[in-house]
Amino acid sequence: MTGLPVADRRTVRRALRELISRHRRAVGLVLALHCAAAVAGLAPPWLLGAIVDRVTGGAGVATVDRLALAITGCVAASAVLTRYAQYAGHRFGERAIAELREEFVSRTLGLPVSVVERAGSGDLATRSSVDVATVGTTVREVVPTIVIASVQLTLLFGAVFLLHPLLGLAALASLPSILAVTRWYLRRASPAYLAEGAASAELTETLTTTAEGARTVEALRLTDDRVRHGTTRVAVLWQARRATLALRTVFFSVVEASYPLPVATVLLVGGFLFARDMVSLGAVVAAALYLQQAIEPLDRLLIWTEQAQRGFASYARVLGVGLVPPEPPGTTAPSRGERLVVRGARFSYSDDGPDVLHGIDLEVQPGERLAVVGPSGAGKSTLARLLAGIDAPRHGVVSIGGCPVTDLDPAERRRRIALVTQEHHVFIGSVRDNLSFAAPDASDDQMRAALLTVGAQWFADLPDDLDTQLGDGARQLGAAEAQQLALARLVLADPHTLILDEATAALDPTTARRTERALAAVLVGRTVIAIAHRLNTAHDADRVAVLADGRITEIGSHDELVAAGGAYAALWRSWHTQVDEHPR
Repeated sequence: MTGLPVADRRTVRRALRELISRHRRAVGLVLALHCAAAVAGLAPPWLLGAIVDRVTGGAGVATVDRLALAITGCVAASAVLTRYAQYAGHRFGERAIAELREEFVSRTLGLPVSVVERAGSGDLATRSSVDVATVGTTVREVVPTIVIASVQLTLLFGAVFLLHPLLGLAALASLPSILAVTRWYLRRASPAYLAEGAASAELTETLTTTAEGARTVEALRLTDDRVRHGTTRVAVLWQARRATLALRTVFFSVVEASYPLPVATVLLVGGFLFARDMVSLGAVVAAALYLQQAIEPLDRLLIWTEQAQRGFASYARVLGVGLVPPEPPGTTAPSRGERLVVRGARFSYSDDGPDVLHGIDLEVQPGERLAVVGPSGAGKSTLARLLAGIDAPRHGVVSIGGCPVTDLDPAERRRRIALVTQEHHVFIGSVRDNLSFAAPDASDDQMRAALLTVGAQWFADLPDDLDTQLGDGARQLGAAEAQQLALARLVLADPHTLILDEATAALDPTTARRTERALAAVLVGRTVIAIAHRLNTAHDADRVAVLADGRITEIGSHDELVAAGGAYAALWRSWHTQVDEHPR
């Protein structure tokens, strides 16, 4: 499995700059409110120092009361400004994360199908859920917190320097140790959190595929193997999380130990200066209070720096989806007819892997019905993917009407060629919503007719007709019903060339036979290529191609191949014997 790419630091920084640029007003408002709140918060320690100086100088109660009232007003102003700053920050964060989600969905829908399948559902699911949520937290809370904490610290330490430069220098006593451990942490945090994200994606992929294939796992007695595989993935994620935990343990321990040092240093230096009348007692008290007040934003800054590393790593994974080259626009120009031609097609799923298809040559005339049969693993589904333009051959060409299939505009290719497999998805929403994907302009009568065409008799029992809700928490469709829903979409889409990759496998033989005949009647004049596991499909086809070990070994009509006594004749006799012995 090849994972989706991850954006580098430069791309992440550029994306952040663009995000801030799009929301300059909102960001400016948030910063202005927080700066105002921070300035209001600077006044109480200075006023308290002034009270100390006035009292030692013999000031009366009225003076102290006025200063105390001023402190109360500054605290209230700081609280109000902080409240509105947080409100504005959350509004900005929600708008930004909404844009991010929309962009992510748009990029994901634009990914080539082959890229998504090779990346695996776990990677994409983790990015679309865990990573997007982490980025949301970062944009909504982490980035504003870091920016505002930095502003507050700058103002607080600046205030100490204004009281006396030597007090300001003393306040920086713990700065070397904090900078050193932060630099040590940041160098190691990003790759560690990226490794954790990748391990989480692999675990999600393992759990998803095991759950989806639970029946197959049980039938083939692969339970112990899947448990071992899952345990291995859990162990890898556990090790990755231990690595990030080890970084946090060192980082926070050093930082927490550094907090008392500036206060102690300022008191020592302040006592020395006060004894020599170089600074007032109130200034020393104010400086100590400023440093005590700085612990809270410094704590937030360092704590959220750790969360920021998670957020930037997740943002890199989210942006990585956009680094996958989209399907090229291709051409929408009319081609010369609808003849599907394969010439010398060879294909492998990796650059250095073995070929799955070996020099396939095939021509399918417009309106022809071709059945492709062969043993499991012969390459039938791979050939179907090449014919549909999902994958491109490593050598050779697959063309329709003289134009390479992969050169067609994606929308044009999907209009001309439809691939239907035995894997079908029921979207959360109504029956109408599920059918309108194929034909947005289809009327209700056309949708009902399409369902009846594919034998979806269950539709008559739905309580709300086309408005019946499907999916989690609503009407659940079985595998056969989901397959008929997908086939109804196909009838509505009305493509010129149809590729059925065991599209009726979930239906019982009688229903499948009836559905295939109904489809054949509806799709008269359309090119139909059926990957057949039931040979009655091959019997009804105009021609049959036998695929074995990635090569076409026989091709001709059903009667011709049976008369030839080759591989197809053997398959036909074997299948007929099974049907006779196990009629349904």
